[in-house]
Amino acid sequence: MSDVPSDRWREGAAYEAYMGRWSRPLANAFVAWLREAPGSHWLEVGCGTGALTAAICADGEPASVVACDPSASFVEHARAQLADPRVSFVVAGVDALPARAGGFDAVASALVFNFLPDARAAVAAMRERLRPGGSLAACVWDYADGMELLRVFWDEAAAIDARAAALDEGARFPLCRASALASLFRECDLDDLRDDALAIATDFASFDDYWAPFLRGTGPAPSYVASLDAVGREALRARLERRLAPRAGAPVRLRARAWAVRGVAH
Repeated sequence: MSDVPSDRWREGAAYEAYMGRWSRPLANAFVAWLREAPGSHWLEVGCGTGALTAAICADGEPASVVACDPSASFVEHARAQLADPRVSFVVAGVDALPARAGGFDAVASALVFNFLPDARAAVAAMRERLRPGGSLAACVWDYADGMELLRVFWDEAAAIDARAAALDEGARFPLCRASALASLFRECDLDDLRDDALAIATDFASFDDYWAPFLRGTGPAPSYVASLDAVGREALRARLERRLAPRAGAPVRLRARAWAVRGVAH
């Protein structure tokens, strides 16, 4: 086995198979929870493969959406999947966010904050893009307890490889806990805060449906799997299959929880 691997975010299609398919039902729940006014101008930060962008267009009745991500491959994937005249996709990170004259009505980010090196600076940069009275919102997976497909993965990986504990998102990302996002927004001078848990089902047709996305090398857990030799990879696969699907061909039914927060700029 090699040294502890770094997270890789290389391919939009691989991410879609691994996590994007769950980002989409979560994005629908997030947009419904936000209840932004129809006709709003949105900025989406960290659009990835376009899950939240699509949900905003489908259910948010936006006037416009500017969706940005620092990954050119993810932006290319999102642009190819969503042809909507209201949407503009831009390659940009939180250090150079797109602006709009008069500010945006809503700035939102889904499943990104855990991966930013300075979440407080990111909130400040996003807040600067709002008009007075505009809303800023974010959601993150509850990696510590509520994201079962990864909780099981890292528990089994750590049982056979001490390196895995250092990569577990539940330990790495303090914002994945219940009150952390709300505290961050409060510290960044946002008013009318509300926060809540959003939960979705993550059902897999079989164990192979669960396991295959971990072999494609995009995201923290797949990056870890790519670092294993053949023996280590098979040992992890076998442990997971015994735990999740002791009956051959049986579906794997899990749940995933995210924390959401919304505040208003004054």
